[in-house]
Amino acid sequence: MMSCLYPCLVMHHRFTPTTHGFLYRIFLFAIDLDELPELHRRLPAFSVDRANLFSFRQSDYLRLDGPVHNAASPAGVPPAEAPLKERVAAFLRARGLELGGGRVLIVTLPRILGHIFNPVSFYFCFDRQGEPLAAIAEVTNTFHETKPYLLGPERLAFAGADEPPVFQHREAKFFYVSPFSDVDVSFDFHLPVPGERLAIRIDDFTGSTRTLTSTLNGRRESLTGARLAWYGLKYPLLSLRIITLIHWHALLLWAKKTPWFAKAARPADQRDVHQPHSSLAPEPRSPSS
Repeated sequence: MMSCLYPCLVMHHRFTPTTHGFLYRIFLFAIDLDELPELHRRLPAFSVDRANLFSFRQSDYLRLDGPVHNAASPAGVPPAEAPLKERVAAFLRARGLELGGGRVLIVTLPRILGHIFNPVSFYFCFDRQGEPLAAIAEVTNTFHETKPYLLGPERLAFAGADEPPVFQHREAKFFYVSPFSDVDVSFDFHLPVPGERLAIRIDDFTGSTRTLTSTLNGRRESLTGARLAWYGLKYPLLSLRIITLIHWHALLLWAKKTPWFAKAARPADQRDVHQPHSSLAPEPRSPSS
């Protein structure tokens, strides 16, 4: 099976205007969307679209058919009730890319005892020949707003025979992710195609100055029922732990008198924001637009 687990070390380090960093351990699923039915059958603690210890609900991901704030690009995605792979393919097609029956590998943390929070989920898309086609980074903030960032084949770089190909791209985020980073800071994505290792890096840049780096590093492990049960004990209530750590380190940054930005201060510069919070004026758009 292509699906697997990645026990990971997460690192965040802020360089300016306040120095601050932390490390913590998590684990992530890498799920081939074509293997969802088999995973549902094989793994007692894992279910698809049904409650369990670990529950992968397809409607939790790439929900682009609802209200959107400051729409600047086409949604091109069926309703959230449609299978996730179908929605990924439609998202790519609306942007001139054809999945053509290829596979999609999503790196994420599904629901744990019904609770979910992913600061970012990654979709690695491959064409019918198994060649990397695109990557999507679906970012979620603590207001549960989401924004997908597409890295197409023109963003793919080949480092060498022994290194995986890497999707690389820098663009202004125009999204409120942290009160300590303004909305027009740029995301610099470095997304190697997962294999034996997962080695993702996302940096924040203000102009040419790197202000923050975030990395995710881990080694592949087989996705088995026994290992999943062990991780359920080793990482209890992991989703809640992640969001608790986010708020705790925000409190530490505030205590260090780090300048912060109000979410409602620049609504016009927050673009393509899905499931907009009440702090933004939502602009409903029909799925066909």
